[in-house]
Amino acid sequence: MQKIGIKKLDNFHRNLPVKELVNHIVQNKEGRTGLRGAAMVDTGIYTGRSPNDKYFVDEPTSRDKIWWGPVNRKVDEDIFDDLFNKVIDYYNNSVSNSYIFDGFAGADKTYRINVRIIAKKAWQAHFAHNMFIRPDQDELKAFDPDFTIINASDIQNEDFQKHGLNSKTFVLFHIGRRIAIIGGTEYGGEMKKGIFSVLHYLLPQQGVLSMHCSANTDINGGNSAIFFGLSGTGKTTLSTDPDRPLIGDDEHGWSDDGIFNFEGGCYAKVINLNPEHEPDIYNAICEGALLENVVYDEASGQINFSDDSKTQNTRVSYPLEHIENSLLSQGKNSTASHPKNIIFLACDAYGVLPAVSKLTTEQAMYHFISGYTAKVAGTERGVSEPIATFSPCFGGPFLTLHPLVYAELLKEKMNKYNVPVYLVNTGWVGCNASSGSSRISLPLTRKIIHKILDGTIQSCKFEMDPLFGFQIPTNLDDIDTNLLIPKNMWKDEKDYFVAAKELIEKFQNNFSQYDINDESVKNAEPKYI
Repeated sequence: MQKIGIKKLDNFHRNLPVKELVNHIVQNKEGRTGLRGAAMVDTGIYTGRSPNDKYFVDEPTSRDKIWWGPVNRKVDEDIFDDLFNKVIDYYNNSVSNSYIFDGFAGADKTYRINVRIIAKKAWQAHFAHNMFIRPDQDELKAFDPDFTIINASDIQNEDFQKHGLNSKTFVLFHIGRRIAIIGGTEYGGEMKKGIFSVLHYLLPQQGVLSMHCSANTDINGGNSAIFFGLSGTGKTTLSTDPDRPLIGDDEHGWSDDGIFNFEGGCYAKVINLNPEHEPDIYNAICEGALLENVVYDEASGQINFSDDSKTQNTRVSYPLEHIENSLLSQGKNSTASHPKNIIFLACDAYGVLPAVSKLTTEQAMYHFISGYTAKVAGTERGVSEPIATFSPCFGGPFLTLHPLVYAELLKEKMNKYNVPVYLVNTGWVGCNASSGSSRISLPLTRKIIHKILDGTIQSCKFEMDPLFGFQIPTNLDDIDTNLLIPKNMWKDEKDYFVAAKELIEKFQNNFSQYDINDESVKNAEPKYI
C-alpha cells in the first residue's frame, strides 16, 4: 500500500455509490439536484484549469525526460515537501467528511494504472467516480494505487512568493513518489487532466501512443477511427454517430493491441446546450450526472443553459453508459482494433485549407506537432478577427514529454498498421471568417467523414495542393468539386494567395520553436511560392 502519511485512511468514505454521494453533496451544502436527478454544484472562483499553477518536481527519476518549459514548470522538492506536509496536516486535523475514490485510468488492463483520488468534497469524489473507470468489488478488495492525487482545495499556499510560484493555488506532481497535491482550486478538471498528464509520461515509454482525441468504431469493433482536434473543430460532435458506437470522447491510448479509452466517462461543455442539436449530451444529464457552474432557477431548479454569467465553461460529467450508442452501454469494454483511419480536424478561419486532404506520413507528423485550428469572432471575449492557434499534438497543455516523442510514435504506428491520415477543414473555404459567409455545414462535413470511413475516398483521383503539398481529391461523390480545391472557391485569386501566405507564415513561425532535427518532417512544412 502506498504510504502517504494520512492517519485513519481506512475510515474515509471509500467508493460510495452515487446516490450516497449525492446525499452527501446535499447534506454538506455543496450543491443540489436538478434536471432528471443530476447533481448541480459550483466550483468556486476557478471554473477552469489553472495551467500557470501546475508544476512538476525536479527529481532524478523524471528530470531528463520531462519536456520542461511553460507547460511543465519546475518546482524544487523541498517546496513540494512543505506543501505536501501542509496538505497532510490539513487532513489529519480535519473533522469533516473525507472521501476516497479508487479506480482505473485505461480500459486495457495491460496498460491501465490504479488511480486513487482523496478529496474533502463529496462532489469531487462524484466527479472521480464519473470520469475514471470504476472497479468491481473483487478489484476493489485487491486495489493498490499506482498514483494518488490528494485534493485539498480549501488549502492555499500563503508562501507562494517565497516559493517562487505563481499564486496561492498549487497543482504539483511528484513523478518519483507517484503523488500529486492540489490546493486553492476546486475545479474537478485538474484531477482528470492531471492523470492524463501522468499517462502522457508513462505510456510512451512503453511504446503506447497517448492521445488527446475522440474515437469511434463500427458495430463489429473492426473499423475504428481516431479524431484529433482542438476546441471548436467538431471533435466530439463528429465522433458521435448513430451508426458508429463511441469508444470515448477525449483521451485514448494506441498500443500494439489496438486503441483503448483512458476514461470511464465524458466531460462535456453545456453552454448553449440544445437538446435538438446535441441530444446525446442532453439525455445523459440524469441521475448519476454532475453539472458544474450552470445557472438555474433557485425555486424550480430549471437550468438556463445559455446563461454564461458564471462562466463560458459550464460542464457536465457522466458515465459513458449514459451515451446510448457507446461500447460501454452495450456491455463491451472501451477497446477496439487498430484504427483504419486517422482524422485531423481544423477550423480554418483563413479559408485556405481544403475541405479534405490526404497527408503523407511526414506531413502527418508535422501537422500533429503543429496542432492547428483558428479562433473566430464570438468564441472568446476580445476575439474579433481570426486568430491562428497551435497546440502540439492537439493537446499541448497535457504533454509531459517532447512533442516529437508522440509524433515518432504516431509515425511508427501509421506505418506498422498502414493507417492513412486525413485533414478535414470544418471552417471556411473560399473566404475567411470575417467575410460574413458561413463555415462548411455540419451535414457536409459528416458526409466527408463518412466517405473517409467507408473507404470511398480511396478510389478518388487526387491532385497536389501546390502550397501545402497535400493530396486533394478532385471528385468526391456529389460534393461540389470547387469546394474541394480552395483556390477555385475564391472570387479573387490574389486574395487567396494573400490569405495563404499569412497562414503559412504562421505555421512556419510556430514550428520554429521546436528543436527538431528530422529533415523529412521539416520538409513537410508548407511553403509559399
